[in-house]
Amino acid sequence: MARPRKPLLSTDRIVDTARELVDAEGLAAVSTRRLAAELGVSGPSLYNHFRTKDEILEAVADSVSAQVDLSMFEDGRDWRTALHDWALSYRTALRDHPNIVPVLARGPGRRPAALRLADAVYGAMVEAGWPPAQATSIGALMRYFIMGSALGSFAGGFVDDASAYDPADYPHLGQAHRLAERQEKVDERAFETGLTALLDGLAQHYARLG
Repeated sequence: MARPRKPLLSTDRIVDTARELVDAEGLAAVSTRRLAAELGVSGPSLYNHFRTKDEILEAVADSVSAQVDLSMFEDGRDWRTALHDWALSYRTALRDHPNIVPVLARGPGRRPAALRLADAVYGAMVEAGWPPAQATSIGALMRYFIMGSALGSFAGGFVDDASAYDPADYPHLGQAHRLAERQEKVDERAFETGLTALLDGLAQHYARLG
């Protein structure tokens, strides 16, 4: 009887496995030795696809950027609606893979999906009538806002122990112990509030361009 064949090693398979490790255990879990063990191959075989661990993490980061929907910049939505819908898609991708955010935060570098993302946002803003310099600033500020929201949970940063918030010391935090149990709702509402405020400000600025 023929022996069952091992799945062929591929770039996509390495990236998928590395992303699963990052999601489950963080950036420190990724090493060529660990990946080789997870994939059932010898360590040196990985070097046929990636030269270093950093290259693997860059590829993982780009695979997350590739999950961000960019169709809103191509289907006729106005610039504000497009930015809003893109921000939600971008945040969803980062929320699903928060451990890779520090790598993404370094910037697009040479990552293809990240560069396509930057190109789509910048191009859409210029086509909408924003001056190039301001279009660049919009891309930057949106990135700061979205990535900042993905770096940690505001609500999750409060412990669910009411005794930690002695009213003698913190007279306005009497309900802070309830934030953790409402983490998702609080964080989602905060993101939407901030995004709306940001876009309102840009809309006022845009109106002055004419």
